[in-house]
Amino acid sequence: MALRFAPPWYFILLTAAAVPGFIALGFWQWHRGEHRRDVWQQFARSDVEAIEANAASLQELPLYTRVRVSGQFDTARQILLDNISRQGQPGYEVLAVLRLADGSALLVNRGWLQFSGYRDRLPDVAFEATGESRLTGRLSTLPVPGMAAGRQAPALSGPWPRVTSFPQRADIEAALGEKLLPPLLLLDADSGPGYVRTWQAPGISPDRNFNYAFQWWLFALLALGLFIGLNLKRVK
Repeated sequence: MALRFAPPWYFILLTAAAVPGFIALGFWQWHRGEHRRDVWQQFARSDVEAIEANAASLQELPLYTRVRVSGQFDTARQILLDNISRQGQPGYEVLAVLRLADGSALLVNRGWLQFSGYRDRLPDVAFEATGESRLTGRLSTLPVPGMAAGRQAPALSGPWPRVTSFPQRADIEAALGEKLLPPLLLLDADSGPGYVRTWQAPGISPDRNFNYAFQWWLFALLALGLFIGLNLKRVK
């Protein structure tokens, strides 16, 4: 008794399309992982010298650039970003407006504060900032949710601070009643008053992209194995 390999034409076409496709998707995820790893490594570097920045340059500098800015804090109005976890603990990130010399408003992330356990008792984030503050940090963006269902804009009226969940910049501008410069400044751990500042680059971990790559390559092997196994027939 011998083995005969006689796949039908449609099985050949399907496998010829699927296997290269799975391999290509694997390499695509791998390259995304490499790019994201480079971004994360660049973001994590603490020895990069901060660049002196103003309202004009803040609109042109690339994300994650370390900058030094000067301005006056608006201590009366702050935003609490809800649903931000650190090491499995729920909490808020505290945003404040820094008024630059030309009157432009820059949104500053003062750090993460653990949730108190009471939705009706917001944390006391008041602080004093007399005169000009000189701050350093990294340029970033507002956090985005995994699903759009987690988004909630801040209230347009009422007392401060105001709670919001994964807002867009326009939502915060509406609550503040003024335009903001495009970036968000993530304060360095030793710069200005604030809370926990263990920042990491936005987005998923590069390890997840690498895992996805291996999964796609495994699908390619599985498709090839099925193609061979299902089309080998015993003949007399």
